[in-house]
Parts: sequence; structure tokens; C-alpha cells
Amino acid sequence: MASRLSVRLRATLAATAIVAVALGVAAAVLVGVLTGSLARSASNEAVRRADATAKVLAGGVAVAGKPADVVSLAETTLLDPDVKILTYPAPLVSELSVRSPATTASPGEKSPGVVRDFQSGTTAQPAEVAQWAPIDDFALATMPVDAADGVLVVQARASLEPTGDALRALWGLLLPGIPALLLLVAVLTWLAVGRALAPVSAIRTEMADITASDLHRRVPVPRSRDEIARLAETMNRTLDRLELAVSRHKRFVADAAHELRSPLAILRTRLELAPPGPLAAEALTDVERIQVLTSDLLLLARLDAAEPVCHEEVDLGQVTAEEAARSRPRPEIRVTLEVAADTVVLGSAGQLRRLVANLVDNAVRHASSAVTVRLATDGGEAVLDVCDDGPGIPAEHHEAVFDRFTRLDEARDRDAGGSGLGLAIARDIAVRHGGSLRIAGEDRGACLQARFPVI
Repeated sequence: MASRLSVRLRATLAATAIVAVALGVAAAVLVGVLTGSLARSASNEAVRRADATAKVLAGGVAVAGKPADVVSLAETTLLDPDVKILTYPAPLVSELSVRSPATTASPGEKSPGVVRDFQSGTTAQPAEVAQWAPIDDFALATMPVDAADGVLVVQARASLEPTGDALRALWGLLLPGIPALLLLVAVLTWLAVGRALAPVSAIRTEMADITASDLHRRVPVPRSRDEIARLAETMNRTLDRLELAVSRHKRFVADAAHELRSPLAILRTRLELAPPGPLAAEALTDVERIQVLTSDLLLLARLDAAEPVCHEEVDLGQVTAEEAARSRPRPEIRVTLEVAADTVVLGSAGQLRRLVANLVDNAVRHASSAVTVRLATDGGEAVLDVCDDGPGIPAEHHEAVFDRFTRLDEARDRDAGGSGLGLAIARDIAVRHGGSLRIAGEDRGACLQARFPVI
């Protein structure tokens, strides 16, 4: 599935995933650091409050005109509502001394000592004295203060609510902010990769349009001197070598076909002047076949060389009628004409004549008894149908018959079959005249249909 995704989409997904992981880690670290920092600040505040109260008690400062050792719990909390004072007997001094001044505990935690109400002079367990409301969002600090008959323990608390508010505000920014940032990264990456790959699309489009007949075309080279520009330059150099090789091949075929025409003509003349006999007749037939093949190769070389087509008005109906009426090796085959008058196209009369001749020759070669040649106009096009009542062309060979030197198994006979170039030449001529040539559907036999734009 991943191989079907485009490079642009894969790059966008990869960049978005990397940024998502980075933002997730950064957000987790930020929340952790901020939580620890705010918790430490609350603990320090609780320690500060406990230390301030401890200094008041150690200095003997009176509250409301009373000495420190007779200050009641309720009066002491007037100094700070988040501070409590407890007293412990002497045996517990060593146990309390090991607790850190910044020790934190939940508000509901009970100290192991007893609480003395100095105003009444009685002692009680901590559970019998008014306690703070059991709220978990507090940092607690405990600090002992030496007294005559024991130890005074100062408990101070600091609210963690500001910490929660700060974290909620942070999450309020991160939850919508991270998806929005990821969307922005995805959009920018999509646009940036698309812009970077635009030259690749241009190169691919140009390469898809280059065929053997227009190897002179080259792919566009982007201005940026990057890997894509070097790829385009490499492809252009490859096209240069390919064009040179193809031109040499076409020139060789044209030269060979041209050089063979004169010796073949001389050989045919000598065979025609030789005493009649079966051997001379067979040799003359072979020479004629070679001449036809040479003529076809020379025409293909000119077509491959993309020689400009002579744009003249051609009466396709007249050309069709003349070529269909020409005598052929199988006179028993009846050729029926259905030609519309005044069907004029633009092109080369010689090449169009060769196209009609090749189609009719092919139909006569494979027909059982009759060939029908129809020419009509259809929506601004001239439609030429050449149909026969022969065995037909299998559907799997509808395109293969237009390849060069292709003959079906039924046409392999050396005497009856052609060279395999007739339909290839006919299609090349049709394409060069802005038309097409294909196999049309018929109930019986084969029907080849050529279309040309009319004037």
C-alpha cells in the first residue's frame, strides 16, 4: 500500500509524524518541568510560612498581649490561617528532629504527638482538636521549635491551586495549538514538496509525449542546480544518443533500399528477356517480391524521417475508386465500391493512394469471394471501410497486425502472404495525415476503418 502513495504524500506524512513526535515530547517535558517548578514553589512557600511562625514562637513574641507559651491554637492561627501549632512531649523530640522542615503531607495526615491547648493547660490527641478541611491540593511543611516541656511543632500549608490553574491554562493552549501546528506543517510540507517536484512532473509529461518520430524534443531543465536538474540533463544526453542511433538506423535502411533498387531493376529486366522457363518465372516472382519489399522499406524510412507531408487537396473518392478498380493477382475476388462523391481531404495524393492500395490488397489476399470498399463522411470526417469475407482477425491480434513484419499464422504462406509491412505503412500514413486506422467490428471477415479530417 505504501508503494502506491506518491512521494509528495509520503513526504508530507513523514514530516507531520516527525513534528508530532517532537511536539509530544516537548509538551510532556514542558508540563513535567512546569509542574515540578510550581510544586517546589508551593513547598517553599509552606516552608517560609512555617519558618516565620517558628521564629515568632522562638523569640517569645506575644500575641494579643499573651506570652508565646500560653498562646492558644485558635489565637495563633490568627497570624496565618494556613499555620497550625502543636506540642509534643520530650520523649518524641528525637523522632520529630529527623523530619525535614520542608516535609510535605496531605492535610488529613495526623502527627504522632499530642496537642496542648495552652489556654486550658490540658492535652489531647490531634483528632480531638479542630483540623484543616481534608483538601488534597496543598503542600505541607512541619518545623519543630524547642520549648521547656517538649517541642512545639509548626505546621504550615500552601495551596496548590495556582499550580493547577497554570497547568490547565497550559493544556488549554497545547490541546488546540498542537493539532493546528501539525496541520500548518502538513500544508506547508505539501506545498513545498509539490513545488520541488513540479520539474519532475514536467519532465515526465515531456518524456511521455516523445516518440520515435520526434526524438528531437528534449525535457525541460529547471533553473535550480540540484539533483532534478542533473537528472534532466542526463535524460537529454540520453535522448541525444538515442536520436543519433535512430537516425543512423533510418539512414542505413533508406540507403540500403535505395541502392537495391537499381540492381533489382536490372535483374528483373534480364529475367524478362531470358528464355521462358519455370526457373526464370520463379526467379522473376522472387525479384518482384524483393522490389516490393525494397519499395516498402524506402517508404517507411521516409515516414520515419518525418518528412513534411505535401498539403494539397486530394479527392479521396477518386483515389479510392482508381485503386479499388486496379487488377490484382486474384481476379475471382469481387470488389464492390460504395464511394461518396466530393470527399476532399488535405494531404499527399501519393501516400493516400498507397494507403488505399495496401488496404485493398490485404483484403483481397484474405477474402473468400468478395471485398467491399466504402467511403462516406461522418461528422466532419472521411470514413474509409475496407471489408472482406475471409476468416477475420482475432480480437487478440487487432493491434499486432499493425506492427512491422507481422503476419498471422493463416498468412504465413510465402506465396499468398505479404511482407507484413502493408498495414504498418497504412497506419503510419493515416496518422501523418491527422487520421487513424483501426479494426472495426464485423459479423464476418475483417473490416479495416480509416478516418481523415475533411476540408
